[in-house]
Amino acid sequence: MSPAFLYALVGVGLFTLGLYALIVHAHLLRKILAINVMASGVFLVLVALAARTQGAAPDPVPHAMVITGIVVAVSATALALALMLRVRAETGRAELAEEPLE
Repeated sequence: MSPAFLYALVGVGLFTLGLYALIVHAHLLRKILAINVMASGVFLVLVALAARTQGAAPDPVPHAMVITGIVVAVSATALALALMLRVRAETGRAELAEEPLE
């Protein structure tokens, strides 16, 4: 088993774990953290796919995509946290409503 395959397998595992947490938990902070775990899994898979052959230099394009993705993920997390605080201030809860609010 090559290290690139192991990294890709761990990345898929992280994505799956994040997707499970996103579906199961109702609290918005846990959902935001789950999305960040999913993004980390995607980044790990992209880095694993950059190393195509043994001994050759890895492809720099996936690395650049990961660096850009990290910047976008940090910005999206900040926006999601601000929106979560706004929802909590309006409703008094940091969870999504199961039924429509009246």
